[in-house]
Amino acid sequence: MSTTKKKMSLTSRVILGMVLGILTGFLIRTFLADISFIHEYIVNGLFDVGGKIFIASLKMLVVPLVFVSLVCGTSSLKDIATLGRLGGKTVLFYLATTAIAITLALFLANVFQPGAGADLSAATTFAAKEAPTLGSVIVGMFPTNPISSMANGNTLQIIVFAVLFGIAISAAGKPGERIAEVFKDLNEVIMKLVALLMNIAPFGVFFLMAKLFTGLGLDAIFNLINYFLVLVAALLIHGLVTYSAMLKIFTGLSPITFLKKMEDAVMFAFSTASSNATIPVTMETATKRLGVNNKIASFTVPLGATINMDGTAIMQGVATVFIAQAFNIDLSMGDYIAVIVTATLASIGTAGVPGVGLIMLAMVLNQVGLPVEGIAIIMGVDRLLDMIRTAVNITGDSVVTCIVAKSENELDIERFNDPKAAAKDEEVNFHPLKQES
Repeated sequence: MSTTKKKMSLTSRVILGMVLGILTGFLIRTFLADISFIHEYIVNGLFDVGGKIFIASLKMLVVPLVFVSLVCGTSSLKDIATLGRLGGKTVLFYLATTAIAITLALFLANVFQPGAGADLSAATTFAAKEAPTLGSVIVGMFPTNPISSMANGNTLQIIVFAVLFGIAISAAGKPGERIAEVFKDLNEVIMKLVALLMNIAPFGVFFLMAKLFTGLGLDAIFNLINYFLVLVAALLIHGLVTYSAMLKIFTGLSPITFLKKMEDAVMFAFSTASSNATIPVTMETATKRLGVNNKIASFTVPLGATINMDGTAIMQGVATVFIAQAFNIDLSMGDYIAVIVTATLASIGTAGVPGVGLIMLAMVLNQVGLPVEGIAIIMGVDRLLDMIRTAVNITGDSVVTCIVAKSENELDIERFNDPKAAAKDEEVNFHPLKQES
């Protein structure tokens, strides 16, 4: 009688790696802070190098995955009108969720007043980078050199080129069909590469968390505890309540099932604090676990990672009210409307710009006449909050992806409801030719 050992699920292993990493970081910070060997060879050696390799591996997959999957999806569309309808729905939903996010943030910040009594008189200076105009962003979406766009990881330019390339394949007849088959095979190989990386993710997550929490002081959080708690509350309400309500209203699907299937992607987003780096995992989750057709996910997920910044919008709302209260500056209803409109449009206008969250916040503060120097105060807790914001962002990307897919009849309901969907896809078999007959 043979006994088989039950293997831990990928989600359980990632959570275990995260918890062990956080505990290890705190233990080193608390008990081994003065030992130079630990910091030099373990924290700044093993943890730092291991975490950076993991992030680099994720980013390595982004460009080929976005390009190949989007070419596959676009080339399989029946007509260009479908693409236009798909793009319109996607952008509309992303803008709507961003507007809802910042409205929620402004409401909670005014109710709980996190900046009341705060002293920002010693605020240090903060030099904000100038945000590009919306016109320059639109022009910049079209690549002059697609290879350069891929080398630089310019997601919007890659999306535009991939869409045009896919349309050309669809219009090319027999030669296009042959090329399309090659891209379909490439897509399968890349998704298997994603599965391979996900199987070593627990170690990468451990390294990232251990390194972060070794150097993360709690002093800044205690000093800004009201701001921190209001912002986290707004993020959780938007991530759990707003998205669940939208999913139920527009698709009739179970939010509980959706949230359970998002566990891995959320953990990756939290660990990396980067929507772009999480694209491979979000794509795998959307197609393999949630049952979204690749022709939809290949368009909505990369676009969402670039322009859908609900978590950042929430930060801007809470931070704006916090800074206004701390400097004893009253905001009118017109100012609040200006904040909502500016932040919503800025989510597209600053797409793909490094440090986009702080650039957008500086734009919002300037719009309502608040001192930009206030940003320097909240930067102390921004790293941890950025991790939560990213998890909210990719959850929003996936919700919109499911809504758009359902509206286009491109969502596999049976796969969505299957709790074991993608379990086999995440296994990597290095001897596929030695299968039992």
